[in-house]
Amino acid sequence: MADRAHDLVLLGATSFVGRLTARHLAEHAPAGTRVALAGRDRGRLAEVRAGLPGAAAGWPLLVVDVEDEAALARTAAATTALVSTVGPYARHGLPVVAACADHGTHYADLTGELGFVRAAIDAADARARATGARLVHACGYDSVPSDLGVHLLHRAAAADGDGTLAEAHALATARGGLSGGTVASLLGEVDAVRTDPRVRALHADPDALVPGGSGGTPPGRGLLPRRLAGRWAAPFVMAPFNTKVVRRSNALAGWAYGRALEYAEHVDGGRGPGGLGTALAVTAATGLGAAALALPSTRALAGRVLPAAGDGPDEETRRTGFFRHRFLATTPDGRAYAARVQASGDPGYAATAVMLGESALALALDGEALPDRAGSLTPATALGDVLAGRLRDRGFRLDAVAVPPVRF
Repeated sequence: MADRAHDLVLLGATSFVGRLTARHLAEHAPAGTRVALAGRDRGRLAEVRAGLPGAAAGWPLLVVDVEDEAALARTAAATTALVSTVGPYARHGLPVVAACADHGTHYADLTGELGFVRAAIDAADARARATGARLVHACGYDSVPSDLGVHLLHRAAAADGDGTLAEAHALATARGGLSGGTVASLLGEVDAVRTDPRVRALHADPDALVPGGSGGTPPGRGLLPRRLAGRWAAPFVMAPFNTKVVRRSNALAGWAYGRALEYAEHVDGGRGPGGLGTALAVTAATGLGAAALALPSTRALAGRVLPAAGDGPDEETRRTGFFRHRFLATTPDGRAYAARVQASGDPGYAATAVMLGESALALALDGEALPDRAGSLTPATALGDVLAGRLRDRGFRLDAVAVPPVRF
């Protein structure tokens, strides 16, 4: 798309995570990459740009309101790739996705909103396949670690002659904070589940993102701690969304992971009595948090203590945060594999800015190296090994190896 004015447009550059993503791009985009910052307020865009290093001083500023279809069309038509941090996506995202699909423009976001992803697939997948646009949702902590982790397990098994997996589990450990944008998206999804039967049905359906709605074995839905390969595991609040993304990846890849693959995610409590105590505490906190957000009597109280729009974790929290996802899988013939995806930095913000920024750069600059697919895709099916390599270059650890047999 050399005839387009920009390689990459960052829409929502003035949001909390948008600012972090803009800084990542300013520090790591190759020299000569044509980046533009977009949002509703030119003054705030100029403020963001003024705080960025290097070549960012010359980046164009584009005034774009997501409710202005003409402006969105002009912006999409002028760039190879567009990355959006404008949420909640259920409220603001569909016009952006539609504009990119119409103009053959690659797209990335960091949504974890299941209802929005399903609606975007229904609205734009066919059009994007016709125009060649890659529309890639969930390019942040939702759901890059999960999607690339299972991708790595499959690649390791395939290198031994068979990429089919029978069962896989992720054990997650993380430390970080919340932003007002994340809270708004979370509350919006909670409200949608409570008030919209269609969204409620999506959350109950493990194949909600699978083309045709048919797939393998639903993931485990235990609500209590369990033992997993010698460790205590608690329910993971992000699992209902992440597992559906992985199942879509498997389906889009022609069920290469195995049509009967069972995949589940957990919080890693650790070993022994201490691990059990941690798993019990995480389970209780998860249940109480979900109830507090869902019940009107406690919703207002939760809203007063959670971050407001525009707020987010301070620099110290972002710097000292981390995430570590460990994956274990077995094949139908009893072989076992372990994978790891981990990084320093607050997972939802510092690390997400890297994941989203590198996803956007891959879409903008690495087209010939990417899988030959278009339409509504996932990080693994759209970006796969290219994104894994980019993240390794930014200090992430991603690997997978054969291990002695395990029992779940």
